[in-house]
Amino acid sequence: MKFEYIRDVRGFFAVLDKCSGNIYLVTPEGDRLNLKSKLTQYVAFSALFHGDPIEGMELEFDREEDENEVIHYLLEGNYTPEDER
Repeated sequence: MKFEYIRDVRGFFAVLDKCSGNIYLVTPEGDRLNLKSKLTQYVAFSALFHGDPIEGMELEFDREEDENEVIHYLLEGNYTPEDER
């Protein structure tokens, strides 16, 4: 699954924490980083604070149910009040 942008990173990681299977961020170089790992989440989160947006992400899921949960979040919950203006 590919998508372009995450506005609410904390909310996104909260959804990932609820998932039961592994979720991998696939880098452009082909590396697969397990986003269920708190260390990996910390590295991604700290990159955002240094001005590096998480864009053009590709995710792989062990479980279809987890993928559906993340899709639902991205469609329904990945916005901020500023987006409604």
